[in-house]
Amino acid sequence: MTRVDIGVFAHNEAKGIVRTLSGLMRQDVTGLDARLLVLANGCNDDTVQLARAFAQSAEGTSPHIRIEVVDLTLGGKSRTWNSYVHELSRQDADVLIFTDADIELPETDSLLRLVRGLTANPRLHAFNSHPIKDIVYRPENLSAMDKVIAMSSETLNDWKTAICGSLYAMPSARARRLHLPIGLAVEDGFLRAMILTDAMTREEDFSRIDGGDVFHIFASERSVPALIRHQTRIVIGSAINAAAFEALHRLPADQRHEELARAAGRDNWLNETIRSQLPRWPSGWIPLHYLTKRIGFIAQQPRKIFHPRHIIVLMVGFVFDLVVYVNAQIKMTVGIGAGHW
Repeated sequence: MTRVDIGVFAHNEAKGIVRTLSGLMRQDVTGLDARLLVLANGCNDDTVQLARAFAQSAEGTSPHIRIEVVDLTLGGKSRTWNSYVHELSRQDADVLIFTDADIELPETDSLLRLVRGLTANPRLHAFNSHPIKDIVYRPENLSAMDKVIAMSSETLNDWKTAICGSLYAMPSARARRLHLPIGLAVEDGFLRAMILTDAMTREEDFSRIDGGDVFHIFASERSVPALIRHQTRIVIGSAINAAAFEALHRLPADQRHEELARAAGRDNWLNETIRSQLPRWPSGWIPLHYLTKRIGFIAQQPRKIFHPRHIIVLMVGFVFDLVVYVNAQIKMTVGIGAGHW
């Protein structure tokens, strides 16, 4: 029987934690020895109390899933990732599943298929669930803005070779080879790079990450200001990741895994790295790539370039990317970008 730990990352999720846990407990995990671990980190609401009450009420209701709740004083997803992988997960677990506490699984065998997809290919280091916006999955009664957001949801989608941070699985032994620096804003992008390159010690190997027909639903941002805030965080976080990659590259290859382990234990490692690596001439704090990547992605799909719908989406998307790019540059320049989320 495959031993699987399911880490549910929860920061101030009192509003939806019971709904999420109820959905997870409805999963058919026949053939798995599964433990569901609620990773409540840095919460100052009722997430822990609600999760513990649910765990007590659900005890014995599923023959294959057990629930435990961990109250972690310090928040942060990368810090929590390290604790889950290296301290809280069972040492004899075969597979670790990583999931956010605010997603929906419409199908009852999603986790089982996620594990099967991972274990079917021994070369894989990670297997993704396909993230789908709620307004795409349920396209009823949408506003004009919702329709534009839904139309553009796939224009930058390369989820099969990404790390979809809201739901993915890894072999435990391979996850435990890695550590994440404390304070990352885009930890899934950093983890992706570490997996593909074995912590910057080899060339990228895209065969290490894949996805199948498993999917999950997440709540889309529904307003322009919210979208700008969200994407600004992503762009700044990605630029910071790039600076961290450069810092690792400057070390001898045989020291990079050890440096990551040190970074996972030092709160100021990332801040020191940002100060030493950024800004860079001529792009400043944010590389130009984050302004032009949408155009490059569309250009790789010739049949879409001259389709009127995609031309409109591309034009709107470029204006949006320009606003985000300028916003991110300003925030980093005045010193509030790295922690503004």
